Amino acid sequence: MPPEKRKVQLTGGATLIVSLPIRWARDVGLGAGDEVFLTAQPDRSLLLTTQPKANEQIYEATIKLFPGESPENNLRLLVAHYLVGYDIIRLISQKGFGASERKLIKDAVRQRLIGLEVVEESQNELILQSLLNYRDLPLKKAMQSMTGLISSMHEDAMHALRSNDSELAKDIIQRDDEVDRFYLLIVRQLKAAIESPGLSEKIGITHPRECLGYRLIAKSMERIGDHAENIARNILELDHEAESVDLICEMGVLAHDVVMRAITSLSKNDMKDANRVITDAAEVVTMGIAIEKEIRRECDITEVSFILESLRRIAEYGADIAEISINLGTEDLR
Repeated sequence: MPPEKRKVQLTGGATLIVSLPIRWARDVGLGAGDEVFLTAQPDRSLLLTTQPKANEQIYEATIKLFPGESPENNLRLLVAHYLVGYDIIRLISQKGFGASERKLIKDAVRQRLIGLEVVEESQNELILQSLLNYRDLPLKKAMQSMTGLISSMHEDAMHALRSNDSELAKDIIQRDDEVDRFYLLIVRQLKAAIESPGLSEKIGITHPRECLGYRLIAKSMERIGDHAENIARNILELDHEAESVDLICEMGVLAHDVVMRAITSLSKNDMKDANRVITDAAEVVTMGIAIEKEIRRECDITEVSFILESLRRIAEYGADIAEISINLGTEDLR
């Protein structure tokens, strides 16, 4: 339906009224005497809705899995439908699900997609349903959980490097799956908030423009988790204590501090500290380059170079988060 212009009229000396498009009113079943609801939006627009339904709409999708398609491709389709926001996803296989394929799907859902559960299955069909209410895990809480995970992974990676603890390094690698789960959940939540302004309040979004900012922040946090995992994998490849381990760990502490301060600046809306974070992140990067030059004078250890590169990237992602914090904290056009 194309936009229609309506004039605001004054009635009764104090009441402003505007007529509703008759085509829209007929489409939604609205008649004389019915009630409508007006909700003020952050951008100064008004959201006009009819009587809200007692139950929220359930969205269903069916994915037909064709023979010969790789399991990874099928999983990508499942994840894509989860991110779009479908509540019920039916997987149908023409040839039937083998035991290994069934286990692969269930394990992937369990490890990567928060709230999605297999609720029914047969030889040719798997039915998955999202059982998570948006109010159960709002955006702020999901971000806090993700922050705690990447923080512990980073700190443990430095401890594993200093003590050459292979078991701790393996545990860090496994924890990255948890980071990915929260990242996918946050993307799903933000997509829902864009599609339905009524859901924004449920997950804690006060303005539509926040969705893009938090989407970028969540991606930066997910990449920080990836680099903590990379550090752990390179620790496993080291067959002896790394050169200049004290300097590397000192750099790791500074990189961790940059990330945590950047995330804190989001809630404090502190632009000055966010700017200091960006400056400090650049110093961490410079420090990493200097350490690598010093180490290469004595020996050539590829794993140490990769660790230093990951620490530099972690600091840079912290700077990215701080920059987005500044953008989010800037007042809207009036």
